[in-house]
Amino acid sequence: MTTLDFDVAHLLSGLMVLVCFLMLYQDRLYSLLNTFALHAVVLALAVAWQAWIQAAPHLYVTAAIALLFKGVLIPVALHRLIRRMEIHREVETVGGVGLTMLFGLALVALSISVMLPVASAAGTLAREDLAFALSVVLLGLLMMITRRNAVSQVVGFMTLENGLVLAATGAKGMPLVVEISVAFSILIAFIVIGIFLFRIRERFDTVDVSALDTFRGDRR
Repeated sequence: MTTLDFDVAHLLSGLMVLVCFLMLYQDRLYSLLNTFALHAVVLALAVAWQAWIQAAPHLYVTAAIALLFKGVLIPVALHRLIRRMEIHREVETVGGVGLTMLFGLALVALSISVMLPVASAAGTLAREDLAFALSVVLLGLLMMITRRNAVSQVVGFMTLENGLVLAATGAKGMPLVVEISVAFSILIAFIVIGIFLFRIRERFDTVDVSALDTFRGDRR
């Protein structure tokens, strides 16, 4: 494995972390979905590069699944869902964007400081990719916690799953049957989430999850 292999792999993994911060910065749903599609494209490139340097052709299937489902189908479907449901298109956050970004930086620092010593027995490439992957997972979780809109929380969940895929491919890949089952799981979860959003919109006339707490308080 050459120095170029390491550099490109680290560049793509680092770009995934950077795009996570771009998603945390977005305040419009359409921009958030477009940025998530970019995140999926970078993930597909990172997985395809791992397939090349590991000589693991089955990882190309993982890259294709990420590009097709998360880079194209899901963002397009969410765009149509937003238009059809006439959802409020501003991303409402818990706290300010600046505070969220600071928390994100702290989580990245935590991921690096924890993962590098823990994975010291692994190879250099796998150890650093796992640190980046953990950063993506924690940033996706942060997005789910700090966003009040259900659609943006869905994006946070899928971002978290992107980090898990990056970790699995960096740790010498995963079986093809697992990749296919994960793709179908994502599709089923997306269908369920779509039904869930429609039900919230019909019942509360909004997809702001804080409306659930308000409604619960009104019933008391």
